[in-house]
Amino acid sequence: MNRLSSLALCFGLLASQVALADQVIREVPDTTAGKGVGALSGLMLGAAAGGPIGGLVGAGAGFWLGGSAQQAGGLDERAYEVENDVGERSVVRSPNARFSAGEAVTRKGTRIVSSAAEEPLHVER
Repeated sequence: MNRLSSLALCFGLLASQVALADQVIREVPDTTAGKGVGALSGLMLGAAAGGPIGGLVGAGAGFWLGGSAQQAGGLDERAYEVENDVGERSVVRSPNARFSAGEAVTRKGTRIVSSAAEEPLHVER
């Protein structure tokens, strides 16, 4: 039992992310939701029509068509290309919050928040 708890602690520490200030480079369209729904629908229809191989083909076609349909309908969500301190760029989804290019942000798990919101409030008494 002690080995299992030590292993769980190690994985937990490795999985945690250090909060570093990043910078928003630009806004990019995100069609992840449409791709997910399309892939699932295509998988079910393809599997019903052609068995396991049909399921794989249907999932691939649904993935492509779902993303295309979401973008064509103007329903794409927001994602941001973010650059960290080292210069590495990654795309981070943010369907609810809006950011502008050049804004300093902090990663919170799979989302980003404004670094200005991270500063503690000073209350004078």
